[in-house]
Amino acid sequence: MTSGAPYENEPVYQNAVKQLKEAAALLGLPDDVVEVLRHPERVLQVKIPVRLDNGKIAVFIGWRSQHNSALGPYKGGIRYHPNVTIGEVVTLSMWMTWKNALAGIPYGGGKGGIKVDPKKLSPRELEELSRKYFAAIADIVGEDIDIPAPDVYTNPQIMAWFFDEYSKIKRYPAWGVVTAKPPIIGGLRPREVSTGYGTALVAREAAKLALGGFEGKTVAIQGFGNCGRYAALYSVKWGAKVVAVSDSKGGIYDPNGLDVEKLFEVKDKTGSVINYPGAKRITNEELLELDVDILMPAALENVITEKNAPNIKAKIISECANGPTTPEADHILHQKGVIVIPDILANAGGVMMSWIEWSHNRMGCWLTDEEALDRLDKKMTHNFHEVYNEWQKKYSDHPMRAAAYAIAVDRVVRAMKLRGWI
Repeated sequence: MTSGAPYENEPVYQNAVKQLKEAAALLGLPDDVVEVLRHPERVLQVKIPVRLDNGKIAVFIGWRSQHNSALGPYKGGIRYHPNVTIGEVVTLSMWMTWKNALAGIPYGGGKGGIKVDPKKLSPRELEELSRKYFAAIADIVGEDIDIPAPDVYTNPQIMAWFFDEYSKIKRYPAWGVVTAKPPIIGGLRPREVSTGYGTALVAREAAKLALGGFEGKTVAIQGFGNCGRYAALYSVKWGAKVVAVSDSKGGIYDPNGLDVEKLFEVKDKTGSVINYPGAKRITNEELLELDVDILMPAALENVITEKNAPNIKAKIISECANGPTTPEADHILHQKGVIVIPDILANAGGVMMSWIEWSHNRMGCWLTDEEALDRLDKKMTHNFHEVYNEWQKKYSDHPMRAAAYAIAVDRVVRAMKLRGWI
C-alpha cells in the first residue's frame, strides 16, 4: 500500500521499510501496525533565505522529521549536505526510533537536514543559515518535545547557535534543547568521541566472541570524519591495528599499520588522509574489499551492496555510518558467516552520550569526563551482549540486524499499545 507521501519512492526509505517488514514478520505483527510504523508522525519543510556575502539572496530547503514519540521526545541529528532529501531525512528519523529504543533510553526518533554544501558558505553565511533554520522549526522542538544534535557537517558551534536562537525566541536559557553543545554551555567533552568510541567498542566485544580477542586484529575504516577518526583512535588504544582509512578524496593502506595520531594531523592540516606519507593509495571501493578482520563503514549509506558483498573479506563489520549495508548485502554477508553489527547498535554511542548530557542539563547536575565515558562503556557493552544473545537464541538464521530490529520494534509497539495508540 502506498500513501502518496513524497518520500516513498526514494531507495533509502524503501530499504528501511524492508528492514521494518522483516522485523515485523519475525514478531508476527499485522500489516496495519507496519503501516503505522513506517510513516513519520510529522514532517516539517521550511524555506531558509540567506543573504550571501555578495549581497544576493540564496534560498535553501530544510526538513525536520519526527517519526515516533511512543517512548519519549523525538531525538536525532541535523545534517547539512548537498544530497539531503526528504526521503533521507524521514528514513533517518525512522532509524533513530529503532536506535533509541534498542539503546534503552527514553527517546523517540527524529532527524533534520538542510540541502546545502556548507563548505561553500562563509562563517557568517553558515551562522545565518543555522539560526534561521532553527527559528523556522522552533515551534516543534524543545527540551521535552524534540532534541536535535549534530550529524553530517554540523558540529558543536552550530549547536551553540541553535541553542542561542531558541533561547532568544523562548526568552529563557533552554540548556536541554540540543545536545553536543560546547562544554562551556552545558555540553560534555566525551560527546565528540562517543560515536566512534561506541563503534569500536562493539567491534571489540564481537571480536572477543568470534575472533578470540581484539588485540592485534586488523581494521579498515571507510570515512574519517568524526565517527571514523575516533573509531580508529580507540581501536588502536584497545590493541587493534588500523591498516586502512579513507575519506571523500580516497584512501590509504599500510599492512603494517597506520599511525592514528599522524593521521589526525595530516587530515586536519591538508584536508585529506590521502596525504599521509608512506602508505599505498587505494579507492574507497577497494578499502571495503581488503583482507582485514574488521571493517567499519563510517561514510554514507548504501556502500555495501549485493554487488560488492561477495568480495568482502572482513569477518566483522561494525556500522559507524547510518545504513551502509543494503538488505540484500546483509543476507549475502550472513550466508558467508560475517557478523554485521547493525548501525542502530554500533553507532548509538553518540545518542547515548547525548542522553547523558540532556538528562544532566535537565537536572542541573555535572559529572566528569571519565564518569561519562564509563557510563557509556557499561551501557553499550550491556546492549551489545543483549542483542548478540537474543540473536543466537532466536534469530540465528537471520543477520544480527534482525535481532536488533526485533528488540527495538517490539519495544516501540508495546509502548504504543500501552498508550492506546494501536
